[in-house]
Amino acid sequence: MTTRQLQAIARSKGTPVVIVDHDGIRKNYAEFKKHLPRVQAYYAVKANAEPAIVRTLYKAGASFDVASLPEFMLVYQNIKRLSPKRQQDFIWDKIIYANPTKAKATLCTLDQYKPLVTYDNLAELQKIKQYAPHAGVVLRLRVPNTGSMVELSSKFGCDPGEAADLVKAAFDMGLVAEGLSFHVGSQCTNFQNFVQAMDIAAAVMRESGSRGHELKILDIGGGFPAPYNKHVKPFSALAKKINAEIDRLFPKDIQILAEPGRFLVATAATSIATIIGKAVRDGKPCYYIDDSVYHTFSGIIFDHCQYHLKAFKKGRTEICAVFGQTCDALDTISLSEELPGLEIEDLVYSENIGAYSSASATWFNGFPPAKVVHVNQ
Repeated sequence: MTTRQLQAIARSKGTPVVIVDHDGIRKNYAEFKKHLPRVQAYYAVKANAEPAIVRTLYKAGASFDVASLPEFMLVYQNIKRLSPKRQQDFIWDKIIYANPTKAKATLCTLDQYKPLVTYDNLAELQKIKQYAPHAGVVLRLRVPNTGSMVELSSKFGCDPGEAADLVKAAFDMGLVAEGLSFHVGSQCTNFQNFVQAMDIAAAVMRESGSRGHELKILDIGGGFPAPYNKHVKPFSALAKKINAEIDRLFPKDIQILAEPGRFLVATAATSIATIIGKAVRDGKPCYYIDDSVYHTFSGIIFDHCQYHLKAFKKGRTEICAVFGQTCDALDTISLSEELPGLEIEDLVYSENIGAYSSASATWFNGFPPAKVVHVNQ
């Protein structure tokens, strides 16, 4: 979108506001499919659970990775008018419940839908058998997360050495182990993580196969990096490595899944805020905006991500600090932003803020989350 269009929306809707451009979502989805043609893209709903985003990706043909019952039902809203058979086919073919730990009540509710769910330990497998015996299961492996912005391996995934035993345990219980999954960590710029993880998964599949348990699915998870800065290598370079490893390690008939979240939505949204205060502290200009790290900029805290601000106003820039609107000193958006001299009521904007931002916004201090405006739906 042009800066003129962004300003027009801010004047019309007020700030803070997040503008989601659905042309950007469709473009990112098309790029993913172009460079990874053998991989079925399951959108990780947690990245941004706006119903309109889910709807756009559903219409584009995407599948979905959900991690809670509300996320499952959000996707289900798009298929509830289909015939029972088409509903079930969609759930089985296009939804994976990829949270390895699930509450008893969640499993009881999910069982009627016969979904594909993940596990990474024997206790979880026993729970699935008791409360969701109609589910298919996928075993999640622990793999290297070196260099990823958000590390996940300390919380999820079984040791590869016990994986074949856990696959066997599923079959012994009367469940069907459909395949393996892994996650190399969110915003993974170390592409060797994918190479190592696929090598580990291939070894587990060979061992399971030698025991008579053939696995049909490989879920390579998420971690596909968004181009937040010039240091992030292009997605095509990562896809080339992944395609080569798929061809080298796995049979032609294996089904390959992935769980892109950030990659599909990060670049498709822009936030706009208003300068509501200014000061000079320790010789540095400081600006206060009507958004915060408890709202759209929550990714600074929860996602270890830094979002840069730009001004619509032109002029000589200087290093300044930008704070959010709450009374908490933690509410620091940047201590070294480069902006021109700004006045109260001037607008600033931040690009590439579609993932893990408004999704984790709160009502802290009584301030509501930013309005969300969808364009090009």
